[in-house]
Amino acid sequence: MRRILVTGQGGQLATGLEASLPARGFEALLVGQPDFEFDKPETVVAAFGSLRPEAVVNCAAWTAVDAAEDDEAGAFRANALGPALLGRLCGEAGIPLIQISTDYVYDGLKGSPYVESDLPNPLGTYGRTKLAGEWAALAGNPQTCVLRTAWVYSAVGRNFVKTMLGLSERPELRVVSDQYGHPTSAPDLAEAIAAILARVRETGWRAEYRGVFHATAPNATNWHAFAEAIFAAGAAYGGKQPRVQAIATHEYPVKAKRPADGRMDPSKLQQTFGVSLPPWENALQRIVKALNSP
Repeated sequence: MRRILVTGQGGQLATGLEASLPARGFEALLVGQPDFEFDKPETVVAAFGSLRPEAVVNCAAWTAVDAAEDDEAGAFRANALGPALLGRLCGEAGIPLIQISTDYVYDGLKGSPYVESDLPNPLGTYGRTKLAGEWAALAGNPQTCVLRTAWVYSAVGRNFVKTMLGLSERPELRVVSDQYGHPTSAPDLAEAIAAILARVRETGWRAEYRGVFHATAPNATNWHAFAEAIFAAGAAYGGKQPRVQAIATHEYPVKAKRPADGRMDPSKLQQTFGVSLPPWENALQRIVKALNSP
């Protein structure tokens, strides 16, 4: 297994995989719009046929959580029908598919970290369509591994870390403090995916590789504490540290409802693949350094 098709070219995770896959002896075949679009299934079939991948990592998705509430059909095409097509193609080819999913499949009401056997209960369109994509990918291909991750950030693309640093000139910011989750760096997640693929290459596909896994940094925080950590990291490079006021979710109204407590237990990933992600605090330092490098 060498040729890995990676969807979502230009995105945070696909960019991370572009670096991490070759380091483990894989060839990263990146595809993205307009040449590869789930809204145009013929482009997906054509790319799959011409590139002849030996495994697929599906990073492409509709990730605009609030906008999804206004266009559920569009989000469904991207997040459910796209994985369904990839699942079918991978199943016909007899190759592994890694489908990237989200903590938004949970309602955040458990009160303790979720394990993979907990029943999902998404609160909005984004979570519903991503859950449908999980089911479709698993139904289409017996060699499907679903990775649920959360709060992804990196030095590229749009994410919370870059947004906060871009607002550092303001004297004060208001950030929600009652939503909990796992900040996960895209480079670390990409390294984990590359390690999973390396394990599959080494052992061949095993029955225990099929199913859902949590792939996040091991410890959780809230958005307010994460923002303060971002500004503290930026201060080492001369960045300003605005006052960060903690507010409740209801004080920052948005269209889509978020899970209040999306903590997830990642131990199954370690037990099955021998793979774990480092603490988010370490990753944050690396990302902020990258953002401040010439």
